[in-house]
Amino acid sequence: MSARRAALRAMGALALALRLPTLAQAAAAFSSIIAVRVWPASDYSRVTLESDKPLQAKHFLVESPNRLVIDIEGLALNAGLRELLGKVRADDPFIGGVRVGQNTPRVVRLVIDLKQPVAPQIFTLAPVAAYQHRLVFDLHPQQAVDPLLALIQEKEQAEQSAAQSVQDALGELIGRIDKPPRTVLPPSPPALVVQTPVPLAPFPSGTAASATGAKSEPLPTVNQARLDRLIVIALDPGHGGEDPGAVGPSGLREKDVVLAIGLKLRERLNSNPNIRVMMTRDADFFVPLHERVNKARRVQADLFVSLHADAFFTPKARGASVFALSDGAASSQAAKWMANKENAADLVGGVNAVAVKDAAVLRAMLDMSTTAQIKDSLKLGREVLGQIGRVGNLHKRQVEQAGFAVLKAPDVPSILVETAFISNPEEEAKLRDPSYQAELVEALATGIARYFAKNPPLARHRALT
Repeated sequence: MSARRAALRAMGALALALRLPTLAQAAAAFSSIIAVRVWPASDYSRVTLESDKPLQAKHFLVESPNRLVIDIEGLALNAGLRELLGKVRADDPFIGGVRVGQNTPRVVRLVIDLKQPVAPQIFTLAPVAAYQHRLVFDLHPQQAVDPLLALIQEKEQAEQSAAQSVQDALGELIGRIDKPPRTVLPPSPPALVVQTPVPLAPFPSGTAASATGAKSEPLPTVNQARLDRLIVIALDPGHGGEDPGAVGPSGLREKDVVLAIGLKLRERLNSNPNIRVMMTRDADFFVPLHERVNKARRVQADLFVSLHADAFFTPKARGASVFALSDGAASSQAAKWMANKENAADLVGGVNAVAVKDAAVLRAMLDMSTTAQIKDSLKLGREVLGQIGRVGNLHKRQVEQAGFAVLKAPDVPSILVETAFISNPEEEAKLRDPSYQAELVEALATGIARYFAKNPPLARHRALT
């Protein structure tokens, strides 16, 4: 009898143990936050929560004032989540602030205070590269800015700024003539005025947005002939945001150096009054590969130049390369390897697959690249490669070809420039050097100019929406 009682007690204890988890088991059931990141940009702002287990979330929008409320299941409030409060920047175009609290024992509630109405996209990403599970909030504007209108507005602002600088210098000169100088020292030259681009917030058609978001005077009527004659060049600094790209031996990140080169090249090209540059990204945020192509097509770009600084298995690899699209096999195994590596950027950067509607139509559009487009791309590539070879080493002395997704705009001559191997210590140091960046920018600008001298851009009819 005593043996039977002992057996019953043991069975009861086992059942109780199975039904009542220990404190350690209960804690293990919650996900742990590994990192929180915020990526503000004029295109959209992204918030990323990285965790050791997948997270599930529900969200809803609240008005007056605008807020986004997100309930995350299986999460306990901890120090990692509280870090999010301090990562919101004052100049974020979309996020005014973040509040976080334990809504129920198993649900954490985030409240994002919004500066403008948004169309949120919330999705999860499986572990890839150095990342574990990611829960992503992309805050897009409800009313996107017309990219052509943005280019025209930027051009008008630059022209007004240049005209004002001339007037200021002229007034200063007249003032010196009218009033004899007290000393014989030569006058110092007027300071160089650099026009800093202001992130564009959505605004009604026909009005401009000021830095504070207030409406200013209506935009001047766009001269259609001037708009059609404008040469539009799409510059595409690779990677960005969640995707750092390649990293050099001393820690220099590809996404940072190609952005710096891209901004300098934009300034150099925009100095020509007949050229306006559209950048796929002008700050540290991620742009999916297909969206880079779409951005160039929306402004009917005359050229597309993607900037990179890749790594290789060995630090001995060196030299710049220029690639065009291939309509068949890659021109070399190295070119194929490079294309596969660049085409994987979406996995690291984080694409919302649900938001990419009609994937079959998208794939068909990206496969419409014509023989003529590839032929023009090769002409552009040869001009650029010839100029880059004057300022540094070349990895290959001919333009290579492979199936780069970012080069598949069917009506835009497109090249991808690998400026150097960031994995080579000597080339990483050169990429970090502002003087070398300036030489590289001048080479790129000269190659583009030589291409246009031999291949005038096609007539365009660019319509504002």
